[in-house]
Amino acid sequence: MKRLLFRTAGESHGRGLVALLEGLPAGLSLEMVRDVDPDLKRRQGGYGRGRRMQIESDCAEVISGVRLGETLGSPLALIIWNRDSENWLEAMSPLPPDPDGNPKALRSLYLPRPGHADLVGLLKYDRRDTRDILERASARETAARVACGAVCKKLLADFGIGIGSHVTSIGAVEARVPDELPEDLNSAVDASPLRTLDDEAASLMITAIDQAKEEGDTLGGIFEVVVRGLPAGLGSYVSYDTRLDGRLAGAMMSIQAIKGVEIGVGFEGARRPGSEVHDPIVTDESAGRAGGIGRSSNRAGGLEGGMTTGEPLVVRAAMKPISTLRKRLPSVDMRDGSAADAAVERSDVCAVPAAAVVGEAMVALVVADAFLEKFGGDAMSEVRRNFESYIAYLGERGYGER
Repeated sequence: MKRLLFRTAGESHGRGLVALLEGLPAGLSLEMVRDVDPDLKRRQGGYGRGRRMQIESDCAEVISGVRLGETLGSPLALIIWNRDSENWLEAMSPLPPDPDGNPKALRSLYLPRPGHADLVGLLKYDRRDTRDILERASARETAARVACGAVCKKLLADFGIGIGSHVTSIGAVEARVPDELPEDLNSAVDASPLRTLDDEAASLMITAIDQAKEEGDTLGGIFEVVVRGLPAGLGSYVSYDTRLDGRLAGAMMSIQAIKGVEIGVGFEGARRPGSEVHDPIVTDESAGRAGGIGRSSNRAGGLEGGMTTGEPLVVRAAMKPISTLRKRLPSVDMRDGSAADAAVERSDVCAVPAAAVVGEAMVALVVADAFLEKFGGDAMSEVRRNFESYIAYLGERGYGER
């Protein structure tokens, strides 16, 4: 990232998760209850989640970087406490085991799960107990990402840029996606337990999740993140690490269990001729820009040459099934190398609706970084002057309204 820096710390069953976000301009109005906690709650929802979500009630607490409801320009530090940590004090103790017993071993795991970081993590860090690996590799860490992303969403919203997501498939069940998405996408889908726009498909998805649970299995799926209101020209083509498509793909692939990313028509575009892939440049009102220069379609998903086009940004991600199965897969016992079945940790059957919220956060972080790269300043007032000047310039060049 070019202008923003974000880091997370913490283990799944440790005391809490810490989020650090540096590079925000001073003067951004920010309240945790209004701007951050709702996204944390959305991340905890969705059909197919496990018992952990019944224990936690995620909310963010400011450690530094905000005073009197506004950012100071200094690093923003947040903490999200893990309520479940009270049930894991012995297993997560920072102290060596009692010589008269081994309470830490009560929840030690020596049977790595296929599809998880367990085995390679043990080898890489020279550990024996997979809990030393899985606690940090766990997707619980994404709560801290969502907190940082929510702050970035607030920053972007102040400039008329909105971010939403929806689920397009669970397992083999695909949702019908309308040609025109609702303007406020999250308001349209958050009431659905699958966060999908297709009620009929949602019912079939619930049935598929229930069946997977009964069989001790898990399900993955695909979600889509959409960003509206972006100006043309964020990102760049001049170097590989400035291209916004590459930055977005890397951010999305960093989410636990994500195995594929596409922008616009993505892989489908490889099966079509160019005339059915590229978006014609038009100057009439069909572009939706009051006669200004625009596009008659958005198959590129709002990006060309690593830069935003001014059309909605559309990023899709594929999530594999969660690697903790009650129907345990073959593994090995790391204590003696003997064949064994994989360990079972408390987990979800399906977390795709929640992953979509995490996807929003990662897209928000990358887009906010590119936004500040283009318009950045030390204070929100300076950012606004730079932004409004650029929008006026685009209008003079005939690019019309966003």
